[in-house]
Amino acid sequence: MQEIGFKKGDLVKVTTGKDKGKEGKVLQLIKKKNRLLVEKVNMLKQHKKPDAKGKGGILEKEGPVHISNVMLVCSKCNKAVRYGVRALDDNKKVRYCKKCNEILDA
Repeated sequence: MQEIGFKKGDLVKVTTGKDKGKEGKVLQLIKKKNRLLVEKVNMLKQHKKPDAKGKGGILEKEGPVHISNVMLVCSKCNKAVRYGVRALDDNKKVRYCKKCNEILDA
């Protein structure tokens, strides 16, 4: 299985699909399916039957988006960019923006 290059809390931009152009934070990673849950992207409606308390109705929640349909947003460039991975002097791996060489991991 390939490594997912996104982390919870990353700002990503959707590049294809019905929500093309939207930006949001990564809420959850689904590694087995190579998918992400992104805040306010791919909103799905779920019909919930009322329970004993009478709570029911139509709920909206985020649906999963495939990792190939999103790109990481660089905080310096303020654009969706490609990223690379490099090792620092202490052998710690970090992601960097390929446009401006800014380190993306804080």
